[in-house]
Amino acid sequence: MMRIETDRIDAFMAHVAALLNTDFKSETFERCIVLHAISLELTIIIYLPGAGARLRNTGNRTIHIDYDQVIHDADKLSARLASLFGSGQVIYARKTVVARVDKCVTLSFLLEHHLQSAIPGKYRYGLYHEGELVSLAVFSGGRNMRDQRDGYRSFELIRFCHKSGYRIVGGLSKLLKAFIHDFNPDDIMTYVDRDWSQDSNLSTLGFKEVGSLPAQCYRVVNGLREMGAKNEQNAIPLNSTSDGYFIYNSGSTKLVLSL
Repeated sequence: MMRIETDRIDAFMAHVAALLNTDFKSETFERCIVLHAISLELTIIIYLPGAGARLRNTGNRTIHIDYDQVIHDADKLSARLASLFGSGQVIYARKTVVARVDKCVTLSFLLEHHLQSAIPGKYRYGLYHEGELVSLAVFSGGRNMRDQRDGYRSFELIRFCHKSGYRIVGGLSKLLKAFIHDFNPDDIMTYVDRDWSQDSNLSTLGFKEVGSLPAQCYRVVNGLREMGAKNEQNAIPLNSTSDGYFIYNSGSTKLVLSL
């Protein structure tokens, strides 16, 4: 049985509490730590190895975090939580410049600031403030849709993030406008991680919910997360000698911006 680094969890919890200027009430269930910040109407659930499926969301905003993320991405988690609740340096998008971003810069930026795997996509747009990249959007190539008219092209917003510690007000809107101007898509679709967002604020930009993806199963072996599958039966089996376990996320919500 793998050793749980409780000191790392405690340090993460203390750091987040300080960033959000709040106090957490902590409850411990079997393989889960539940943190309630009453003043923020926020619940954070940390899943320890072997926890299995997600707990149900509370009436508050609920964020689901896995142990391997706390160990490997504590700074990214803290920065995203701080940004969600109004902390961090504010830059207004009107004070930034839109530019295309090359593959190497994109991968480096995503590795440093995005919680999910770094993907270069087909097209990459960034916002620069005083010469520094502070926000990035990655798009797929155009796809023909069988259920649409000839020539209809759909693109996917694959990744989007700001530089850690920053909030770019109006940033995504400006990036989308630049992409739409260059490629004239018929729609742009994206997936929102339900571990972090039960109600997406992308609706303010015109995105509509059209479906969802079920929870995915991931193997974590020797502390490293591997590609997801629909369930444990479809995932690569664990080696009896490996220090591994399975985790499930909350699935994703599919959104589409029709143009």
